[in-house]
Amino acid sequence: MNESSAKSYSEFILPPSLVSKLDVSRMVTEMEQLDNDLNAANVRAKTVGATEATFVPVLSETLRDFLIQNKLTANDSKGRTSLIKQLRALKDKVPIVHMTFAVSADIESLQQLVQWLRTSVHPQAVISVGLQPGLVAGVHLRTPNHVHDFSLKAKLAGSHDVLIKELEAYRG
Repeated sequence: MNESSAKSYSEFILPPSLVSKLDVSRMVTEMEQLDNDLNAANVRAKTVGATEATFVPVLSETLRDFLIQNKLTANDSKGRTSLIKQLRALKDKVPIVHMTFAVSADIESLQQLVQWLRTSVHPQAVISVGLQPGLVAGVHLRTPNHVHDFSLKAKLAGSHDVLIKELEAYRG
């Protein structure tokens, strides 16, 4: 692993495909499975007498992008073990922004949101998505320190008197 022993979880660059904490958990699980498969292939190769394992791993696009962006490889066992340890720490410490929408958001929109969060708020931020049809439009956003209601319902609630005056003026 290039620099994996020196690289801390806080230095990792997350690809856009890692949107939620669940995506990070899946990547950790995939890395653990890759480590198990490569170790088993090495043991098999040693028992057969081959000098090197012929196992060719298949990586998900997310894990492959993560390894490329962070200039890491999964060649040696010690490096993989260190990387798995740092990925587990990342999974436990990743900052989560809870966003509640009125309807389901498509993955492309969530990837754009998470990219904006990573450039504007925190480079490793992920989103936890919720649904609440009562929002009508907009989003309810919650972080560990703040709660913001950017829904149409909240906007209209603050303008109740103005709406009444406008409606009365419109009636004539």
